[in-house]
Amino acid sequence: MNASEIRQKYLEFQQKNGHQVIAPAPLVLENDPTTLFTGSGMQPLLRYLLGEKHPKGTRLTDSQPCLRLQDIEDVGDPRHTTVFEMLGNWSLGDYFKKEQIRNYFEFLTKVIGLDPKKIFVTCFIGNEKYGIPRDDEAAKIWQDVFKEAGIEAKIVEIDTAENGDKRGIKDGERIFFYNDKENWWSRGGGIETTPIGDPCGPDSEVFYDFGEDKQDVEKYGKSHPASDGARFMEIGNQVFMQYRRNEDGTFSELKNKNVDFGGGLERLAAASIGSFDVFKISLMKPIIDKLEELSGKSYDNNTDEMRIIADHLRGAYLLSAQGLVPSNKAQGYALRRLIRRAVLKALDLGIAQDFLRETISPIEKEYKTLPDSVLTNRENALEILEREEKVFRKTLNRGLKELGKMASKSQNSTLSGKDIFTLQDTYGFPMEISVEEIYRQGIELTKDWHKEFDDALAEQRNRSKTASKDMFKGGLEDHGEMTTKYHTATHLLLAALQKHLDSSVSQKGSNITAERIRFDFNLDHKMTPEEIKTIENQVNEWISLDLPVVFDEYDKEYARNTLKAHGQFWDKYPEKLKVYTIGDFDNPVSREVCGGPHVEHTGVLGKFKIKKEESSSAGVRRIKAVLE
Repeated sequence: MNASEIRQKYLEFQQKNGHQVIAPAPLVLENDPTTLFTGSGMQPLLRYLLGEKHPKGTRLTDSQPCLRLQDIEDVGDPRHTTVFEMLGNWSLGDYFKKEQIRNYFEFLTKVIGLDPKKIFVTCFIGNEKYGIPRDDEAAKIWQDVFKEAGIEAKIVEIDTAENGDKRGIKDGERIFFYNDKENWWSRGGGIETTPIGDPCGPDSEVFYDFGEDKQDVEKYGKSHPASDGARFMEIGNQVFMQYRRNEDGTFSELKNKNVDFGGGLERLAAASIGSFDVFKISLMKPIIDKLEELSGKSYDNNTDEMRIIADHLRGAYLLSAQGLVPSNKAQGYALRRLIRRAVLKALDLGIAQDFLRETISPIEKEYKTLPDSVLTNRENALEILEREEKVFRKTLNRGLKELGKMASKSQNSTLSGKDIFTLQDTYGFPMEISVEEIYRQGIELTKDWHKEFDDALAEQRNRSKTASKDMFKGGLEDHGEMTTKYHTATHLLLAALQKHLDSSVSQKGSNITAERIRFDFNLDHKMTPEEIKTIENQVNEWISLDLPVVFDEYDKEYARNTLKAHGQFWDKYPEKLKVYTIGDFDNPVSREVCGGPHVEHTGVLGKFKIKKEESSSAGVRRIKAVLE
C-alpha cells in the first residue's frame, strides 16, 4: 500500500472498532506557549488524557501532521525527518491493553499485510524502587497474539539499550523488556522526572525488522529492537496510562486508565514496501523524482541533499499553508531555516534557478485531503515560499562570495567567530548556514569561534541601542503591536511620496501612536485630492502584496553608496547601522536606515487611509493617516 491508502485504511479500521475520527490540529497550536509546533499526535489531546471529557466520546482516532526541529541535524539518514504524520487512536477510560495490542496487530498483519515474522515488540521491565511491576500483562498478550499467528515469541530482559548492543538477540526472541528510558511515558520523560499529579505509565513499542543484512555491528553494536542502525524501525508506540504520581513521589494505579497510540505513517509505508528508506515511499518519492529531473543527478549518489530538500519542503509547505511567514522570530524563523537549508542543498545539486514551484507541486497534491480548517492559507503558500527563496538566493550569492574572499585572505584558511558574525551582520548570511558551508568546504574555524561570535553580537547590539535612541527620540509612543504597524506604514508612505510626487521628499518629523500616524515631509505645494488618492492607493497596493520586511546590519558606507538606503543623518549615524528593506531585495519598494520596530510582512497592516493633509511649516506638509 502507498501512504495515502494506509492512512485511509487506518481511519476506516478504527471507525469499525468504534472510534470517532477527529480533525487534525494545526502545526502551530493556539494558546500553547510551551512549544513551537505540534510535535506528537497526542499533544493536542493532552487535556483529555488528563481527565477532561471529549465531546466526541471515549474512542478517538486521527492522522496528525507533526514537526520536530530537534531532529533537523539528523535529516539525511534513511529514516529521520522533521515533518511526519502520526496515526493515532485513544481510549479515554474505555478499552485497555488487550484490545489495543490485538487490534494493532490485526491492522499491521491483516489490513496492510505486514509479515508477522518481521514484527518485534518491547515492554516495560518495571521499577523496584517505586513498586511498579514488570509489565507481564502486555508481554503475555503479545505472546498469545504471536502464538495465534504461529510464531514462537520468547521473552527476554535486556534492561538498557547499551546492554542490548552487546548481547544482541537470539533465535525465537521477540518480546524485549527495557527500563524507563525506553518504555515509560510521562510528560517529564522517565520515572524520576514524572510530574506530581500526572497520569503516566508503561508503553509497548512495535518494531519492523528489515533483515540482518541491514545491521552494522561495527558502528552500532549487535542489533536489537531499541538499537540504532537500519535493521529495526519503530512503527508504533502504545502508551498505557495506568499510574499517577502522588504528592509524596510514589505512584498509585488510576481508576480510569487511558490508551494513547501513535504510529508514524511514513515508517508504516516504508515497512509496507519493504524499504528501510522512508524517502522511497509515495509521500517522498515524487519530490525526489522532481529533484533528479531538475538536477540531472541521481538520488543514489546524492541522497543526503535530496532527503534534506524533500523533508524541509514538506515542513515549509505545511507551515506556509497555515499562514506562517518567514521571519527572524520563533516559528517564523523555523520556517525560514527550513526554506533556506533546502535552497542551500539545491545549490549543492547544481539547481541554480528558482525551483520551489515545481518541487512543491507533488507536496500540495499529497496534502489536498487536509481540511481548510488546518491549511487556512494554502492558496498563498507557494507565493510565500517563492518570495523567501528569491530573497535568500541573492543573500546566499553575496554571502558565498564574501566567504570565499575571507577564506582566501585568512592565514591557513582559518576563519573566526567574528568573520562569521560579519557574514551575518553585513551580508545577511545566517550563522548556522555559514558554519555548515565552512565545514562543507573544509575551511578551519578557530577553537573559540562561538564565543567570538557571541562577543561580536553583544558589541553590535550595544551600537544598535545607541543609534535607536538618537534616531527615534520622541518619535514613537511605544513599541506595541499597533504602533509597530503604523511605524512600518510610514516607510511605505514615504516611498509612495518619493515615487509619485518627488524623489527628493524626505521625512521632516513624525509622531506615531497606537491610533494614528502624523508624518511631516518636505513639499512645495498643497497636495491635490488626486495626489492624495494616488498615494493612498499605492500604499494599499504594497500592503495587499504582503511584501517581506527584513533587516540587516551594514557598514555605513556600504548602506549609503551600494544599497542606496534612504537616511537623513548620515553624519550622525554610527559606522554600523540597521537597514530595513521592504519587498524584493534588488528592487525594493523601500530601503531605509532605521532602528525598528517593524512588522515582518506588509499584509498584516490593514487598509491605509489618509485622513488629513495640511501645512506644518514653510515648505513642510503634514499627513495624518490611520490603518483600518
